Amino acid sequence: MASENVLTLTDANFQQQVLDNSEPVLVDFWAEWCGPCRMLAPTIEKLATEYQGKVKVGKVDTDANRNIAMKFNISAIPTVILFNKGQIAKKFVGLQPEREFKAALDSLVAK
Repeated sequence: MASENVLTLTDANFQQQVLDNSEPVLVDFWAEWCGPCRMLAPTIEKLATEYQGKVKVGKVDTDANRNIAMKFNISAIPTVILFNKGQIAKKFVGLQPEREFKAALDSLVAK
């Protein structure tokens, strides 16, 4: 479900790709069966392309990677978390408009 600009994040690579990363990382927690997650996918893809080289964008399949989902208390999907230097900068729960993500990303990229 991910494109070339969207990382596939797993329990195994999350620490390295997200928490140990010095650049901002936008992480979409989703599941194949989730309708709103599928509706959000084109927005995530678009953001990954627009912010390429400035922000990493990845997706975590919560069904296949329960440890990470539990670690970040993901109780509803889609949940999108913006990490900055390994810390949670912003958390979005539920389907959000693209402008909400852009505002959060722009505030970090501008710094």
